[in-house]
Amino acid sequence: MQFVTKDNCLLLAVSPANSDLANSDALKIAKEVDPQGLRTIGVITKLDLMDEGTDARDILENKLLPLRRVPGV
Repeated sequence: MQFVTKDNCLLLAVSPANSDLANSDALKIAKEVDPQGLRTIGVITKLDLMDEGTDARDILENKLLPLRRVPGV
């Protein structure tokens, strides 16, 4: 927390898609220290390992944790 609370720090929130994204520790910390999502870059891994019938649509469409930082921009 010492580092991520600094305003000049970018947050890289990496979460596996095959777990419950709403309960991701990385996303919880990001929401706590960057509630507007201005300094957070979200990375979703393991999309190929998701259980049948589940999806990551909400996070991929930027609905679960709205982020404004886009890599490369």
